Amino acid sequence: MIWLGNSCKEHAVLTPQEMAQADDIAANLGAGSFPLMQRAAQAVAERAKALSAGGSIAVLAGPGNNGGDAILAASILAEEGRDVRLFLHVSPKRGDAAQALKIQGGRFAALGDFDPSDHVLAIDGLFGAGLDRPLEGIYAAAVERLAASGLPILAIDLPSGVDGTTGSILGTAAPATETITFFRRKPAHLLEPGASLCGRLHVADIGIPDLVLDRIDPQLAANHPAIWADRLSVPARAAHKYARGHAVVFSGGHSHTGAARLAAMAALRGGAGLVTLMSPGSALAVNAAQLTAIMLRRCDDAEQLAGHLSDTRLNAFVLGPGFGIGPDARSYARGILQAGRALVLDADGISSFADHAADLFQLGAAAPDHLVLTPHMGEFTRLFPQDAAEQNAGKVEMARRAARQSGAVIVLKGSDTVIAAPDGRALINETGTPALATAGTGDVLAGLVGAQLANGVPAFEAAAAAVWLHGVAARLHGPGLIAEDLPGQMPRAISALYSLCGFSLPGWPA
Repeated sequence: MIWLGNSCKEHAVLTPQEMAQADDIAANLGAGSFPLMQRAAQAVAERAKALSAGGSIAVLAGPGNNGGDAILAASILAEEGRDVRLFLHVSPKRGDAAQALKIQGGRFAALGDFDPSDHVLAIDGLFGAGLDRPLEGIYAAAVERLAASGLPILAIDLPSGVDGTTGSILGTAAPATETITFFRRKPAHLLEPGASLCGRLHVADIGIPDLVLDRIDPQLAANHPAIWADRLSVPARAAHKYARGHAVVFSGGHSHTGAARLAAMAALRGGAGLVTLMSPGSALAVNAAQLTAIMLRRCDDAEQLAGHLSDTRLNAFVLGPGFGIGPDARSYARGILQAGRALVLDADGISSFADHAADLFQLGAAAPDHLVLTPHMGEFTRLFPQDAAEQNAGKVEMARRAARQSGAVIVLKGSDTVIAAPDGRALINETGTPALATAGTGDVLAGLVGAQLANGVPAFEAAAAAVWLHGVAARLHGPGLIAEDLPGQMPRAISALYSLCGFSLPGWPA
């Protein structure tokens, strides 16, 4: 079954290997590989003209097809009367890039002679998304000169030196003013540090038909409502609070209650019909003084929790924010999952299983679509040390491996949060903002995931929607954000979501 339907195809993200497949399929469908290169070069030339009104343009071309795009772009610009100088280290000997050099006339300067001060713009066509080893020698030296120059740079596909799969830097890389890529984005356009090095990103249509995506069936996409909106629970005219689910958040002791209240308020603002804060007796008074619409119930141990679980209306739980690390968190998680309820395990809840990971993974495997883990990299490292040790695999692959191993949906947080399902589907979020780098915002995210689970949304889609809304809410607030501000921005964020999706809400103002 194809994951990304027609309405979602524009959000597909292709690995370098999948992009090579797309090129081959399109060529075999009649597009031809060299015409694709010509159209790519034309797109590069158009962006170069937009970035430079006059003056000399340096074109740095590598030995592969990325270099072929650059060589043809240099030829197009020269034919239009622009002052262009092409730099090569090794001239391509075969394939489309060699044909491009033949068309260009074979005139070029040595890459080692490139002097940024002689030019008003540089086109970086040395290496694209397929680079698989660190830049070195004359290529590294050229990129380092480029990076130090302050010259506007137009990168083809990716800034040279950026790993197209992981977004990591292979040796060195020069930050681009703009990057132009073709057909679909690659992981490095969304993953840090590659994403920040790309500058403004343009995706050019070079004639590859969308139907090639059906042949490839990519399992990675940018997180966008088009992918999961049809799984959301949108309130009906006759909806009542119990139809929207009852979320539960667990509080820590009397001096550790704030994180749980943040999560609980986020769950309520995020759309859960009811929210209860379960608190140990020592914290009841503290929590009671701070709560109004959120209900409060005492829960001191796993035995009391088992009694509460007899109420089947309690359908989604958030465990971890400020709860404390230890056996209580493990026993609570076990009781919730064995009772067949959905669980968001965050913060202390995750760390409580650092030395008991196998127990958690067994619980996750036995409760498919019931468990969401929301670690930042430190918590991820404690729970999945082997995957974290292989960071060269990249954030997407790390999250996918963890999801397969744990049976849980993984939300690996950061400015480029990745959401991964055990079946291999993964999303990279784009709504993040540096404003979220402040204490407590992760607690809010856990509550938002809990709200979606309480609504009955499947775990992967619930996590994806929550992460998207979390970022949008932060952007709506703007500078000066603190975690307490986020729940109050949720009405605007949800309204933006509904407007984007075209949801009709009877009885609500347009």
